[in-house]
Amino acid sequence: MPVNSYIDHTLLKADANEEQIHALIDEAKEYQFASVCVNPTWVKTAANFLKDSSVKVCTVIGFPLGASTSTVKAFEAKDAIANGADEIDMVINIGALKSRNFKLVEDDIKAVVESSGTKLVKVIIETCLLTDDEKVKACQLAKSAGADFVKTSTGFSTGGATIEDIALMRTT
Repeated sequence: MPVNSYIDHTLLKADANEEQIHALIDEAKEYQFASVCVNPTWVKTAANFLKDSSVKVCTVIGFPLGASTSTVKAFEAKDAIANGADEIDMVINIGALKSRNFKLVEDDIKAVVESSGTKLVKVIIETCLLTDDEKVKACQLAKSAGADFVKTSTGFSTGGATIEDIALMRTT
């Protein structure tokens, strides 16, 4: 498969406007990207403009901090799916992980997975804020909770993906 079919074309800036969202969608269709990833407020717009396309609609849950409650995240995921989201990217509760409250982290992920039904759920663990042991544990919890993938970062914190993080996550 061509590399473009693996790309999530993303625009998550707080000041993203409708014109920019339409440009994102047009580019995703033109280059046949896997999905567009937009904030929940733009899901319905993206779904409407992509309905006759192979490009999926992805959105973020608990973004960018991961500090919303599990109930709010589950509701946010259900609402996004009702508006046309095909994929869910959720941010883990980073503070709970750093506090070693692993049950809360797993239950948080599970709440989103369960509320998402058959939709793809990707868990963003924000590797730049974690130790290697915490990264491993976050991956294990995501797997245990039934998530489909784990991602390195939101792009809104202190750093992004590193080769070392990807290797560690893949090994885990």
